[in-house]
Amino acid sequence: MMNKNTLLTLFDSFEGKHMLIIGDVMIDSYLWGRVDRISPEAPVPIVALDKRESRLGGAANVALNVQNMGGVPILCSVIGKDEKSEVFFELLEKQGLTNEGIIASDQRITTVKYRVIGNNTQMLRVDEEVEFSLPKKETLLLYERIKTFIEAKKAAAIVFEDYDKGVITPWLIREVNKLAKFHKLPVVVDPKKKNFWNYKDVNLFKPNLKELVEGLKLIEAPKTIEEIKQALHNLQWKLEADIALVTLSDRGIYYSQHTNGKILEEGHIPAHVRDIADVSGAGDTVIGLAALCMASGASAEMTARLCNLGGGLVCEHVGVVPVDKDKLFAEASKSFCQ
Repeated sequence: MMNKNTLLTLFDSFEGKHMLIIGDVMIDSYLWGRVDRISPEAPVPIVALDKRESRLGGAANVALNVQNMGGVPILCSVIGKDEKSEVFFELLEKQGLTNEGIIASDQRITTVKYRVIGNNTQMLRVDEEVEFSLPKKETLLLYERIKTFIEAKKAAAIVFEDYDKGVITPWLIREVNKLAKFHKLPVVVDPKKKNFWNYKDVNLFKPNLKELVEGLKLIEAPKTIEEIKQALHNLQWKLEADIALVTLSDRGIYYSQHTNGKILEEGHIPAHVRDIADVSGAGDTVIGLAALCMASGASAEMTARLCNLGGGLVCEHVGVVPVDKDKLFAEASKSFCQ
């Protein structure tokens, strides 16, 4: 437990912290409507369209979460040089986010996830994307952009937000990690399958349970908290990660911190009871909060508690939304302050 003043000091420390967010950005495109009949052409619902909406997604949603908490996000990514990239840049400008870390390439398309929402329920998702790795030339361009920001001391922490769309390559991970260590910057990772084992010796590694199972090539998912703990320890030793968090959906979060092969602290934090509307984007919230906590020197337990709370809060909304700072502080004060 902590007192309210300590929590307030932590939240105040987020203000103005620059977070370098590297990864796959995208547009979340929504078609909102009503469903009151089934199509005569096929056994599918007909959505009568009410409105269209575009939001920032992927690593850009991590940036929104950091911004909402008072931090200053700098996105580093590669998008297409296409019509959708214009929409993406407009969304950045609308949110007051810098585009200085974004490279437009005629070798790629801008990723768009189309979600059809009928009666506040997601009916269908259509993804427009490419997944091949960046060519060396563009990887070098991105690396130089990242290096410039780091050397200008524009980062308090580095986030890898990996959606397996090809922007993050093993070479980029390795070289950025070297820069981070030289400049003593914490590195936090939200992994996906392709680069899972390339994130060696980072400060915080955050898979969800499915990614943990796939990464360790387990025959079946661990069922008990004890089994989850052992799997997370196994992962942590192999990756040499200081802190590992595994998000467990409606079961909360398990966290573990170790140094030199010795566990310093660990524990299971159950999920708070909520009316879940949509789990999309919860991982973006968790990694954004984790990065701010790492940059502010928060303990592993406090980091896990805030991540657990914040990830749950955004699930109460339909569609991908960033966390609300005031609401998170109010719930945190109520949940774990004396």
